[in-house]
Amino acid sequence: MRIAVLKERAHGETRVAIIPETVKKFTALGAAVAVETGAGLSASVSDQAYAEAGAELTTAAEAVAGADIVLAVQAPDVALLHGAKPGAWVAAAFDPFGQPGRVDAYAKGGLEALAMEFMPRITRAQSMDILSSQSNLAGYKAVLAAADQYGRAFPMMMTAAGTITAARAFIMGVGVAGLQAIATARRLGAQVSATDVRSATKEQIQSLGAKPIFVENVAGIEGEGSGGYATEMSEEYRRAQAELVSSHIAKQDIVITTALIPGRAAPRLISDAQIATMKPGSVIFDLAVAQGGNVEGSVPDQVVVKHGVRIMGFSNTPAHLPADASALFSRNLFNFLSAFWDAEAQRPVLDEEIGGAVRLTQGGKVVNERLLGSGE
Repeated sequence: MRIAVLKERAHGETRVAIIPETVKKFTALGAAVAVETGAGLSASVSDQAYAEAGAELTTAAEAVAGADIVLAVQAPDVALLHGAKPGAWVAAAFDPFGQPGRVDAYAKGGLEALAMEFMPRITRAQSMDILSSQSNLAGYKAVLAAADQYGRAFPMMMTAAGTITAARAFIMGVGVAGLQAIATARRLGAQVSATDVRSATKEQIQSLGAKPIFVENVAGIEGEGSGGYATEMSEEYRRAQAELVSSHIAKQDIVITTALIPGRAAPRLISDAQIATMKPGSVIFDLAVAQGGNVEGSVPDQVVVKHGVRIMGFSNTPAHLPADASALFSRNLFNFLSAFWDAEAQRPVLDEEIGGAVRLTQGGKVVNERLLGSGE
């Protein structure tokens, strides 16, 4: 069993799909691991560290030659995979809804594409879930980046020269990223409030010491779809939420938006008119900017100033913490493959529940139900 890992080639991508720790673990299972020279440098992993862990350091073409499995953060161009075994697995993030052409290319290339972002949100797959592991870091980084742009201190400070009041931070969307953003803003000393379309998150917000801000007068709307993801709201709910947010947002210094709906453009949460009500010097970090943005006027990797408010967001937030993001991502990949490792066959054998969920292509065809229109 030959596992190949290439240097990431997507613009701005600093992560790597394997670290020395997981090289050792794959080797212990009986696999041979080939890593492209320089693959881990941007994530602070040297070639020597890979070699000492037992990996073969080589060129991209030689690493892929005869590979049974290719691991990547972002799915590589099919042209880079010539020489891999017919039907070789490629486990990575594929962005299947946003990059359908890439999925088709994998099918035509006879490769088996395994989209890690399609991992089902079930208990036994938690350790394999790249969306959760990377979102956790993204929520943390969003608060730090916003704090860096904010021209004031976060905590209340009582000094001989007078008192500095604590910053007010508002987190919109309380998934994995939002919960970490709440915790991080609280650790920095801010007064934190948060909202979500799922009423079940109210207790989670309170457990972290933040104030929940919820629409209370629209009954029967839970906002939770399959797998724990948020769903789109009714027009009635959106109007009620917009009124609530408008009155609350005007008092905030920091706003972090995290709302995403799988397979669709990010929902618009903050309008230009709402931004205009905020205090000059306030900061909005749009974690969904790469999927169209929650905030009107947000631009990936730029700080846009509107009405005196700084609006920002990274196109790839986890890539701003490459060492930790790579470590978590690589462990997700190892946990996924090792859970299905067949000792006799010396290779992983996927089951239907998880294998069927993540498999995009097989036997020259697109096979995933979500992409074929018969699933979610």
